[in-house]
Amino acid sequence: MFHNRTLDHLDKMLSDAINGEFQESDYDETELSRLETKWKHFLSASQLSKNQLDKAKRNIEGLIADIAHQTRTPIANLKLYSALLEECLQKREDAVSDEQKLLQEMIMQTEKLEFLVQSLTKMSRLESNIITVNPQCEKVVPFVKETISLMEAAARKKQLVWEFGASNETCTAMFDSKWTREALENILDNAVKYSFENSTVRVFIEEYGLYVSISVKNEGIGISEKESSRIFERFYRSEKVLQKEGVGLGLYLAREILQRENGYIEVRSVEGNGAEFILYLWKG
Repeated sequence: MFHNRTLDHLDKMLSDAINGEFQESDYDETELSRLETKWKHFLSASQLSKNQLDKAKRNIEGLIADIAHQTRTPIANLKLYSALLEECLQKREDAVSDEQKLLQEMIMQTEKLEFLVQSLTKMSRLESNIITVNPQCEKVVPFVKETISLMEAAARKKQLVWEFGASNETCTAMFDSKWTREALENILDNAVKYSFENSTVRVFIEEYGLYVSISVKNEGIGISEKESSRIFERFYRSEKVLQKEGVGLGLYLAREILQRENGYIEVRSVEGNGAEFILYLWKG
């Protein structure tokens, strides 16, 4: 009888803890066995740790929000003043070309700073689980086509041609459209950025038993075998592309997002002969 009562008490304590309802005051030590008392103290400490973690998470969330808010205004002002200054220089007949070059550099650095802040904010929110990825059953082909359309302007500048295909036009997968678009945009942006001019970017969707894959293949500088194992690291950038725009977070974010959806990403490349990134979305 005593043994059963103790087990029942321990079981109830653990259930309360799992459900987040454990309160130390609910259990009077004078009525508990030594084992139950130890179990009570352990769960009380665990609950305290959980509360402290929740508080730390809220503090981090507030800090990220503050940083994003505090930097948004000065960056917006910098972009505004740069645009006004550029307009003034264009109206001046005696405008010096060196001044215009400096202005263009300032605009470029402002845009780079804005992109860095946005990327760091997204990365921090993902890593601290402040923002959770919520996969839903979605059609893959319309999603990919819509995301490609967002890259049209950048592709036109390099006179690139898109080739698109799918093994099944109606295939579906489990993914969070907002965050997966972020991942796919990063891959498509890299495909455009590192393509040779007047080349082709091929996007193909393939349906498998457990996954739907999205292949993005370009004709460009490619990735060396040595670097292929590092490109998904935070802030990693190859020496060959340091002159290109970017901060080395796009591939890292893409991998993190897909992993949170039970998917994954792989790269296939031969240096000097383009690169193929394949995103695998879990079908559920």
